[in-house]
Amino acid sequence: MAETEQPQIYLITPPEFELSSFPDTLGRVLDAHEIACVRLALATADESRVARAADALREITHARDVALVIESHVMQVERLGLDGVHLTDGARSVRATRKELGAEAVVGAFCGVSNHEGMTAAESGADYVAFGPAGTTPLGDGTRAEADLFQWWTEMIEVPVVAEGTLDLDLVRKLTPLTDFFGFGEEIWRCDDAAATLGDYIKAMS
Repeated sequence: MAETEQPQIYLITPPEFELSSFPDTLGRVLDAHEIACVRLALATADESRVARAADALREITHARDVALVIESHVMQVERLGLDGVHLTDGARSVRATRKELGAEAVVGAFCGVSNHEGMTAAESGADYVAFGPAGTTPLGDGTRAEADLFQWWTEMIEVPVVAEGTLDLDLVRKLTPLTDFFGFGEEIWRCDDAAATLGDYIKAMS
């Protein structure tokens, strides 16, 4: 990524949301800002709930020419008319998923804080690699994706990188020259006005 290019925005849905209201909230955010991709990241194994959510969000995203990928559920991509999948197991299933979905589908891989895992995912056919959490969180083991990981990746690897997980304004300013995408989720959805909050993050990139 050229030094002058601003990172693109990648939105991550909440793990739980109301179908009666969230699609409208998402639509307002997509109308207010240029968004590259949306990830449906529901924390449920209920197939019908996932399908209903995907149908509702696909209508919103595709009407605005924004890609919609689903977290983990490879088998649902074609069935639900989605653009691809975000894998959460590093490089492990990238090659098989690429073979399954074909060259046109988006295949992304979350690789935690491991540049080795990221490189393997990239070599196996991932369209992007995500590292995180970029910020400090009391959850997990406290390990975070430091700025030097993003710097190394941007200097050495051509496959785009996503910075995600407990982002704040200072971190966004720091990582702007070092990442291709910012993955925003709870950072904006927990606020009363998600579009305005995202606007603050975008200003921090300037």
